[in-house]
Amino acid sequence: MAGSNGRQKTARDMILSLVVISIVGLVVYFIAIPHDDHAPELKRVDYRVELVTARRAASYPVAAPEGLPSTWKATSVRFQGEKSDRWHLGFQTPDGQYVQVEQSTQKPADFIDQASQGASATERTEEIDGRTWTRYSGGRYDALVLKDTPGSTTVVAGTGSAEELRTMAAALKTE
Repeated sequence: MAGSNGRQKTARDMILSLVVISIVGLVVYFIAIPHDDHAPELKRVDYRVELVTARRAASYPVAAPEGLPSTWKATSVRFQGEKSDRWHLGFQTPDGQYVQVEQSTQKPADFIDQASQGASATERTEEIDGRTWTRYSGGRYDALVLKDTPGSTTVVAGTGSAEELRTMAAALKTE
């Protein structure tokens, strides 16, 4: 009988240890580990310096939006002079979607495919601020494409709504 009491005590101690470890694990899980399901807040970037640089270096009139509400947040900017004078400016819309402006002297078909993430041309065009844009539709991005800009192709693309794409296209100015 003396042997069975020792085994019961050992089993009871193991169960108590398991309960204590489980409670500590749950406390660490709920208190120490962040559980935020929201995407991290994107930082607003100031694109003025890159815009001035691109406008000086590019072989075409570089477009950037003017008059967008402050709820549109610029999140990315770059000018790649060595890659067909490629200009990129990305924004987070008030709805949390993404809209970008891309311009390049690259071969239009290749450039449009890259900038629109493989979207395909539709039969629809839109008259925005006196310019005719071709509507593109795709799985990831939808786009508006302006082909008649001097020396370059302009693409407004992203996950934003058709209205947000039109808002960006209408806000584009070249100086």
